Amino acid sequence: MNATISPDQIPDQIKKLLQSQEPPCLSIYLPTHRRHPGNQQDPIRYKNLVKQLDAALEAHYPKADAEALLAPFLALAADAEFWNHTWDGLAVLGSSAGFRTIKLQRPVPEVATVATTFHLKPLLRIQQSAERYQVLALNRREIRLYDGNRDQLDEVTLAPGVPATITAALGDEHTEPHETVASYGGTAQGSNMRHTQGTKADEADIDEKRFFRAVDRAILEHHSRPAGVPLILAALAQYHTPFREVSHNPFLYEMGIEADPAALTAADLCERAWSVIEPEFRARLKKHAETYGAAHARALASDDYEYVANAAAASRVETLLVEADRIIPGPGGDDLLDDLAELVLQRGGRVVVVPAADMPTTTGLAATFRF
Repeated sequence: MNATISPDQIPDQIKKLLQSQEPPCLSIYLPTHRRHPGNQQDPIRYKNLVKQLDAALEAHYPKADAEALLAPFLALAADAEFWNHTWDGLAVLGSSAGFRTIKLQRPVPEVATVATTFHLKPLLRIQQSAERYQVLALNRREIRLYDGNRDQLDEVTLAPGVPATITAALGDEHTEPHETVASYGGTAQGSNMRHTQGTKADEADIDEKRFFRAVDRAILEHHSRPAGVPLILAALAQYHTPFREVSHNPFLYEMGIEADPAALTAADLCERAWSVIEPEFRARLKKHAETYGAAHARALASDDYEYVANAAAASRVETLLVEADRIIPGPGGDDLLDDLAELVLQRGGRVVVVPAADMPTTTGLAATFRF
C-alpha cells in the first residue's frame, strides 16, 4: 500500500498495523510546517532521518533488501508537491508490505527506527485523544468533511462511495415532474379534468431529502464509524431539521453550527466547532474519572504500572486513561505508557489520552478492569 491517510482513517490503520507487521518495519516521525518559510527545512530534516534508517538497515540486512525498503522513502523526499502541503507533523511507515504517509494535526518529536514492529506511539497519542471531532459542512447541493481538535481543523478527503455533490449522489435520476389529476366541475359521468405538474420547489425538496439520506449513509459507513468521534453539522438553519429527520448516524451531535460554512474561514469554523463540542468533551472526561473512581472502590481499577501491565497482558483492561505528554522512560528510551497503550489496544481494550489536569490519578495512567 502506498497512500496518504486522512485523520479519520488512522484508528483503522492502527488496528491493521497492530495485527500484521512484517519486519523490518521502518518508522519516521517529524514535526512539519504548514507555511513558508518553515516548510523549507522539512524535507532536509526528513532526508537526515532517512539516512538514519539506511545506517540501521546496513548493519543488519543485505544491501538489495535495504534499497528496496528505502526506495519509497527516497521518492517521498524528492516529491516537492508533497512538502508544499504538509501539516504540523508527519508519520512515514514502510515495510515490504506497503508504505504510508500520515499528516498529523500536532507536532511530534523526530524519530527514525528500524524494528520488528512499527513505532506507533505518536499516532496513539494523537488519535486516541478525547478531543477529536468531525464537522460535516453541508448545503442542498454539496458537502465537505473536516477532522479537528481544539487547535486545528483540516478537510478530509472523502472516501470512495461518499457523494460530494447532489449530482454524484443522484446522477441522472433527479425527480421528474409528477402529474396529478384534478376535477373542476361537471357531472360524475362527464366532469371536466385537467392535468397539473408538481412545482419545481416540490421536486427540489424531494431531491434534497434523497441527497441528505445518501450523504448520511455514506458518512456513517466510511467516516463516522471508523473514526468513532462526534460529528457536528455545519449548515444554514433551514438544512438542520431536514438532515436530522433522515439521519441515522449515532455520532451526529445534537448541537450544530447554524451558519453558511462556505462563509467561514477554517479558523472560524474550528473555533465555533470547539465551542459546540467542549462541554461534551468536559463531560466525557468527568465521566471517565467517575467510572475509574467507582471501579477502584470495587477493586476493579488501578494506577500502578506493573499491576496494570500484568492485567493488560491477561486481557483484563477495559479502559486505559493515559496522561497527555507524560513520559515514563523504559529500556532503550521507550515510553512505557505508550507501550502499555499498544498492548491494551492489541488485547481489545480502549485507550483514551487526556490532559494532565483531568487525570483521576497522579501516576500518568488509570486503568479499569473487565474482571
